[in-house]
This record gives sequence, structure tokens and C-alpha cells, in this order.
Amino acid sequence: MTNRHRVAVLVLPGVLALEFGTATQIFSTDPHYELTVCAESGPGPVPGSGFAITVTAGIEALDDADTVIIPGYEDLDAIPSAEFLTALRATHARGARLVSICTGAFALAAAGLLDGRPATTHWRQAEQLRRRYPHVDVLPNQLYVDDGDILTSAGVTAGIDLCLHLIRTDLGAAAANTRARDLVAPPRRQGGQAQFVEQFRPEASGDELAPLREWMLDNLADPVTVDDLAEQAHMSRRTFIRRFREETGTTPMAWLTDARIDRARELLEASAVPVEQVGRLTGLGAPASLRAAFHRHLGTSPQEYRTLFRHKTEPTQT
Repeated sequence: MTNRHRVAVLVLPGVLALEFGTATQIFSTDPHYELTVCAESGPGPVPGSGFAITVTAGIEALDDADTVIIPGYEDLDAIPSAEFLTALRATHARGARLVSICTGAFALAAAGLLDGRPATTHWRQAEQLRRRYPHVDVLPNQLYVDDGDILTSAGVTAGIDLCLHLIRTDLGAAAANTRARDLVAPPRRQGGQAQFVEQFRPEASGDELAPLREWMLDNLADPVTVDDLAEQAHMSRRTFIRRFREETGTTPMAWLTDARIDRARELLEASAVPVEQVGRLTGLGAPASLRAAFHRHLGTSPQEYRTLFRHKTEPTQT
């Protein structure tokens, strides 16, 4: 086949095995694409994998690539070389499409290519990306972000979603659906769907109000107001709000809502409690209010969320 779309997978030291495998597996066997694995240096071991990657080209392969994919890598404190960053900028300047999977976004940000742009990465590293590169509009609660000529994604499965999105963009829905069936993957998850983070409520940096937060967790189903919480803490409303924000970085009611979402997720993942009762047990309210909260925080419905974790709640057959 002539005029195949040229994809270069750009390997950085400490590349993550699954992210690298995602890009190579999806594009290496598709006849519409021509895949090259390239790196600035020679072959190197993949952390924790027991194998090494032998690249087929140096970074000069970027000169001819239509799409460059940067998989995640382990050492985020290691800034890529000046030669690497210059090559990446030149590749973008001539019109190639740049794609990152997981922490590959750090390489794009180091080159200044994400300044003033929306981008995402794995939720565990999102705050680090925001702190290190404050000009990047980090969107930690998205599976992937398509900003035209630069696309970024979260971790492994979000990388699959993004690669299928690329195929859908290049070749149409039928081609993407066929590739998804080959991979036994969902044919389409929207990039705006939320990453399923470990918990929404932020960790506290102080402990003066720790007993109150424990009380809030023990009484999630009860309707409470800021005034109720301030009274429970034996503080004025203004002092309470200020102290709570100092310890958690957020407001009391926002923290409470996040805690209720976390509890609802636990019930949906690990119990058979009917969806209709989850809102009442967590203080999120009627089913309509529960659905609205889930769509706002997770980009999906409670029932769809439970389906994703069905393997955890199916009874054992005897």
C-alpha cells in the first residue's frame, strides 16, 4: 500500500512498557500506517519489564513522520536533551501531529508545546505537571484531550482510547470500530469522560479539624449546612471556613460532596445496593441528583459506573 500514514513512536529513557506497547500494537499491524520506533539513544531496558527495546531509527525519523507518539516514561525529573526538544519543536512547526500517552505530556511541556493549551496526563501526575509547567491548562479529569495538532491522554486504557480516536479521525468510524474489535476494546469512549481517580476528596495537611472530618464521613447521609459544621467544630462560621480551607485546600461543602461521591463509588463497586438507594445512603439525594453528581464529577451515570466494575460485585457461583 502506498502513501501510508507514517507514525513514529518516540522512546524516552525509562519508557513505560504498557504505554509503549499500546502505540506499537495498535499501529504496527494496521495496513494504513507505517510504524517506526525511534529514540535519541540506542536500545535500553524497560523498567521492571525484563526486556529491552531495540529502536529502528534515531530522532531523524521525526523529519518524515506524519504523527509522533510519545509514550509515558518513568523519570519525570529528567529533562530531555536540547537536541531532542529542538527536534520536537521542528516536527511540530512543519505540521506533524504530536500525541502523548500518560506522562509523555511532560516531554511536550518541556518543549514549550503545551503552553496556553489544554492537556491531560495520568491523574497521579496531573498536579506535578501543573506545578512544573504553569502555562499549561492541565485537565486532570479527562481521558484524553484533542487540541487539533497536539493530543494528550491519561494512562494505559486512555491511551488506547486516544489511538482509536486517531484512527477514527484518519479513516472513519468503521475502521476504528474494526480495530477496537481486534483489540477487544470499547470502540469509543469520549475524551471528556473522567479518569477514575482513587478518591475525590483531597488529603488534609492539618489535623485540627480531623475529628470533624471523621464525623462528616460517619454522617454522610445526614443533611448538614456550613453553620451545622461550624457549630460542631465550636468555631464561628468565618473562622471555620478559613481553617477548613487551610487544612484541605477546599471548602467544607465541596469536601463533603467529594466524600459522598467517594462513598457512592464504593457502594457501586463493591456492593449490591440498588442504585436508587445509593443517593439516600450517601446524602447525594434522589436518583436524579445522584445522576447529576456523577455526570458532573465522573462524566458517566451511576449505572454505567457500576457496569464498569461489575466483576467486583458479581456473586460467586456455587
